[in-house]
Amino acid sequence: MNENEDSVELRYKDHVKQLKIIQGTDGNKAVDISNLKQETGFITYDPGYQNTSAYKSGISFVDGEKGILRYRGIPIEELATKSTFVETAYLLIYGNLPEKKELHTFSRHLNEYSLLHEDMVHFFHNIPQHAHPMATLSMMVNGLSIFYKDAFDLEGEFTGKEPLDITIARLISIIRTIAAFSYKKYKGEPFVYPRPDLKYCANFLNMMFSNPVNPYEIADEDVKLLNILLTVHADHEQNCSTSTVKLVGSSRVNLYASICSGICALWGPLHGGANQKVIEMLYNIKRDNLTIKDVLEKAKRKSEPYRLMGVGHRVYKTFDPRAKILKDICATRLTNDRRLDPYFEIALELEHSILKDDYFIERNLYPNVDFYSGLLYRSLGIPTNMFTVMFAIGRIPGWIAQWKEMRDSTSKIGRPRQVYVGNNLDHYVPLDLRGQK
Repeated sequence: MNENEDSVELRYKDHVKQLKIIQGTDGNKAVDISNLKQETGFITYDPGYQNTSAYKSGISFVDGEKGILRYRGIPIEELATKSTFVETAYLLIYGNLPEKKELHTFSRHLNEYSLLHEDMVHFFHNIPQHAHPMATLSMMVNGLSIFYKDAFDLEGEFTGKEPLDITIARLISIIRTIAAFSYKKYKGEPFVYPRPDLKYCANFLNMMFSNPVNPYEIADEDVKLLNILLTVHADHEQNCSTSTVKLVGSSRVNLYASICSGICALWGPLHGGANQKVIEMLYNIKRDNLTIKDVLEKAKRKSEPYRLMGVGHRVYKTFDPRAKILKDICATRLTNDRRLDPYFEIALELEHSILKDDYFIERNLYPNVDFYSGLLYRSLGIPTNMFTVMFAIGRIPGWIAQWKEMRDSTSKIGRPRQVYVGNNLDHYVPLDLRGQK
């Protein structure tokens, strides 16, 4: 394949095809193959979509070689330390940091639309107490389509009866209410409703941990930490769950159903469920008195099914920038006497060994955001089975922004091709004749 300034040349036998080059603002180049099958009869084969871009997007940018993550051009390090989750959500969805009036209106909407429909509250009475919170979350988010159906017609298009801004605010706000109610159901405690005097993260912590006989004291440092945790998870290009939201959304189904699909994709242990698996891994190391050397050797052996969770990333070939942010917080938060966490000591020893081991260095395997996020969620009192729910709360604005960008564009319904490797032609055999030679 030859390349000139504007196109690449694809040759097959005597056939030559000029393929247009699309230039990204980050310097990356893409080959436009949108008409490849129509003009040549060929399709491309790319398992896991490692080299395939189905969309142009201006929302988040990742440079895996340099360890860069930006939202709308702003480095994640700046947003995590200077912004809030609500402000970051506005940035992702609307494309700019909000001015005072815009932020006030957005925050007011988040408060105003934080209540779950009372008929939906009754759903919790029929959910088994030990149901996984992600199952509850996906069910309830999809159920919003029933109770707030005026926003969409049967084809998923907006009816105009409810402005899109209200639908967006309701979803961002109500997902934390659903999450907190799921936890209360699991604990067997009465639900705590949102308070209009509390901001987004403080409200969530209060709904989670307050109860009638033991009011929750909201610590500023906990609110700040939760803002950071949600912010660093808010978007990450075209990952598995985001791509799922966009693929499902490309059929023009409503926003709630699209987001529900993302929640289901996020649940998997190779995606959002990895932070829970990290804590389980650290627990097993401590329980079984394993040495870090033994753990690394098990991970290296191909004959072993053992896998180091929270290590390595599909995109990052260096240290995950989100992991750097959370690691620094762990170093100060989890080493004081009040929050001393034995799992953090194991994690530190594991990290130090990984960073010095040629096996992991040569394969660009570094601790990622999941390696540290679970430890910090633990320090907030959030149980392990809620970790992926927390990921979903953080990722909601990114999913909405990506869905909105896709709807605003001329994108088509997603319909991947396949390379068929089954029987070429076969014929029906009557039941009585089957098995006869």
